[in-house]
Amino acid sequence: MKVRIVIIARLLVLLWAGFWTLFFIAEAWAWKSSAGAAAFWAGVGLFFLVLALVPWGWERGGGVLLALVGLALGIAYPFWAPSRLALASRIVTALTLSVPPLVAGMVFLLRRRAAART
Repeated sequence: MKVRIVIIARLLVLLWAGFWTLFFIAEAWAWKSSAGAAAFWAGVGLFFLVLALVPWGWERGGGVLLALVGLALGIAYPFWAPSRLALASRIVTALTLSVPPLVAGMVFLLRRRAAART
């Protein structure tokens, strides 16, 4: 059972990172962004992918990073989002950005804590 939840957490964070990477690249392409802007957003997506892979090697450190990034995104995005974006869109996007890494990070941390007890 414990192994399954870690696999689910890994899949969740990989799907999260993959979704946002593709979203950032597709949005840059659709908006015909400059090369610099497109490279920046592709870099953010690649950062998400690397962040998703960290817990595979370092579960505790990766869990901390994911939880902190999820928390930071949840707090920062509603303020950083474009002002013309509706409140409901801001909330949904903030949750979509922040909840998956936060939940996965907590799962990794809780698993390490449980493993330390046994």
